[in-house]
Amino acid sequence: RIRREEGRTIGAVKEIAGLLGLENVNRMEAYDISNISGFANVGSMVVYEKGKPKRSDYRKFRIKTVSGPDDYACMEEVLKRRFTHGLQEQENEEITGFSKFPDLIMMDGGKGQVNVALKVLQDLHLDIPVCGMVKDDKHRTRGLYYENQEISIDRGSEGFRLITRIQDEAHRFAIEYHRSL
Repeated sequence: RIRREEGRTIGAVKEIAGLLGLENVNRMEAYDISNISGFANVGSMVVYEKGKPKRSDYRKFRIKTVSGPDDYACMEEVLKRRFTHGLQEQENEEITGFSKFPDLIMMDGGKGQVNVALKVLQDLHLDIPVCGMVKDDKHRTRGLYYENQEISIDRGSEGFRLITRIQDEAHRFAIEYHRSL
């Protein structure tokens, strides 16, 4: 049972890191945006450490500067707020969920969302790998988008299942907050 659980968590993280050519992936953050025709835009940040959700570090963002259904602008605001806050906390030597930076950022979406994240990180002089969780026409996870290419994943693998769980959790967390508003 323990070996199976390690395969579902740490083993799955190692599989994802291997697909992306990364070493030492421990903390992953995933982001999603939720709105209904641009009304009450919100963003979510979910955190997984060693392949398990770390709910105490989850964060919700109420979009302040974007009106209308512009997911890219909303994502840019969320990421700027998250990492600017984290940099300030690091400067002040505060230890919170924001002061810890991820080893990998996972965007709910493909090329467009990844490019927004890379731009924000570049503006803030941060070097964190970013991948997109790409969906097919039926809104199911299909693969990862990383360094300008889509990487297919074996749908039966633990890494694929972990990506799906992370994507579903980011989506659920965003929608739950949006509904509460």
